[in-house]
Amino acid sequence: MVLTTSSLFLHTLARVGITHVFVNWGSDHPAMLEELERQRETNGSHALTIVTSPNEMVALSAAQGYAQVTGKPAAVIVHVDVGTQALAGAVHNADRGRAPILIYAGASPFTTEGELKGSRNEWNHWFQGDFNFSYLHPHIQLTWSVDVHDQPAIVRQYMRYTAQISSPANLPHVVRRALQIATSEPKGPVYLWGRREVMEQEIDQSLLERPITLAKWPSVEPTALPSTATRRIASALLAAKSPLLITSHLGRNHAACQELVSLSQLLALPILLSCPSVINVPTSHPYLVGISYLTAGTHTPLLKSADVILVIDPEVSWVPMNKDKDGAHERPSETAQVFIIDSGDPLKRGIGMHHEEADLVCQADAAVALTQIQGAIVAVSDEVTLAPHERVERIRKMHDSWMAQLRDAESVPLLLSSSGGPVPYTTPQIVGALRTAIQASGVSREGALVLNESISTYPLVWSHMQPEIPGEVISSGGSSLGWALGGGIGAVLGGRVAKKGKGTGYELVTSIIGDGTFLFCVPASAFWMARRYQTPFLTIVLNNGGWKSPKLSMLGVHPQGHGSRAVGDQLTVGLGPDCPDYSQIAVAASGGWAWGRKISADLAWTERVRGSC
Repeated sequence: MVLTTSSLFLHTLARVGITHVFVNWGSDHPAMLEELERQRETNGSHALTIVTSPNEMVALSAAQGYAQVTGKPAAVIVHVDVGTQALAGAVHNADRGRAPILIYAGASPFTTEGELKGSRNEWNHWFQGDFNFSYLHPHIQLTWSVDVHDQPAIVRQYMRYTAQISSPANLPHVVRRALQIATSEPKGPVYLWGRREVMEQEIDQSLLERPITLAKWPSVEPTALPSTATRRIASALLAAKSPLLITSHLGRNHAACQELVSLSQLLALPILLSCPSVINVPTSHPYLVGISYLTAGTHTPLLKSADVILVIDPEVSWVPMNKDKDGAHERPSETAQVFIIDSGDPLKRGIGMHHEEADLVCQADAAVALTQIQGAIVAVSDEVTLAPHERVERIRKMHDSWMAQLRDAESVPLLLSSSGGPVPYTTPQIVGALRTAIQASGVSREGALVLNESISTYPLVWSHMQPEIPGEVISSGGSSLGWALGGGIGAVLGGRVAKKGKGTGYELVTSIIGDGTFLFCVPASAFWMARRYQTPFLTIVLNNGGWKSPKLSMLGVHPQGHGSRAVGDQLTVGLGPDCPDYSQIAVAASGGWAWGRKISADLAWTERVRGSC
């Protein structure tokens, strides 16, 4: 029986809790393929669940969906520098979405004449070299130089940690350090790589018999607010006449959601969800006043009048230059006290220029910090008199008005256009119908998951799904389009592992995306994977004929310019006039396993007319 460094690598992943590995194999992985077949012949199965992914971005998106649902890291294996590059925008999403994922890429051989097992024997090995490299073997030491780019540099600025596997001797340590960092705040992806000769090196079985656990490699424990900061924030909230809470991704920590609700109820604090990527508070919470992705004129008017603003786990809290319809800036007043709390990166070190005017910036776990603040408030106050009646009524009316607007938007009847045909369905109508259908089907909230990558209609989908519990709706947490289909595959797999729904996984997973985003998702690969691994999910493509977001960006800068009068195809952001039948792409890619249909107001109108004849 031949065992290699690759045997030890796969063994280590399994021993430290990795269950799913999303793979795109290449010429740097012979030893891994050999080890997997050895496991199958010896044990009848693999120690890891191997998910073959024909596209690397889909692989990483699936790993992110898995991590988002389970709260546990997944692994991704790709091929040298080209596979690393093909991870594409999913690298950005995993970074910004703080998803713990271990990425491994091999590297082409550094020997050329058979000096070591795995030496270069294919033409492409000369194309996929790397930088100066020293290799320590039990009997020889080699140094090799090749003039191609530094492979880890491709993704290093997005990673929490990058490291080279240089020897089997300390491989378990390298893997555990990577996972310890990936699962500590700010969580995120890590990148390991190894030369083919290193991964082909034969090892003694005793290396696999050593205990390999995470027992002495714990994630960093959640941090608390300093007592001075706790008292300062509590005192300011108690004295506030017009307070405001803002959050984006507090709900990644499910325990923090209830603490946010409790603090809000304690003092009747209104909550604004700014660029949310998870559920932070139930839609029915009477002090939730809205959701905004910060398009000019969409922020809550409470921002300008607030005297105390507590920002917890934000992405972007406001856009300083944006103005409302009356020309007033949508940002806090100069006299407002602003307190910012972030669980992992309050200064946004990964963003070149980021600043929000603040009086206090703290790094602390949201659930811990909110519990501390509530404790400090209750300790110095009569709890019965904390929430001013006037504020209670005013904020409740704002919430009720917002909910009424949502109902009105969903109930707009099907109208005729100037040409005599029906106008297209609106996003509120579509999402409202989906929500109603899920409720009528008997699927519980715990058994349903929605992946929202609708982009230009982000806030509409969040609002009209009206989620109530943590984890009910998620997005990538980043801005690179193409996550939702791969994410759906990973979410279904993760739901089974996490025993979602009735204990066997989600009853329904739905990905809501735009037509441009659908193409970014590499649907041929995604739906092939869905069939191969039996991960069914509903995909709703909101077809607006192209990429609406670039046109909206143009209008934000040139509202009366030449392009303001042009349609999408003229602006080269349209996919018409002959748009693909996106549903049939899914059907074809899955070999007929998927069911797909184009639904439009035109079709519905035609069917209605035929029914009346």
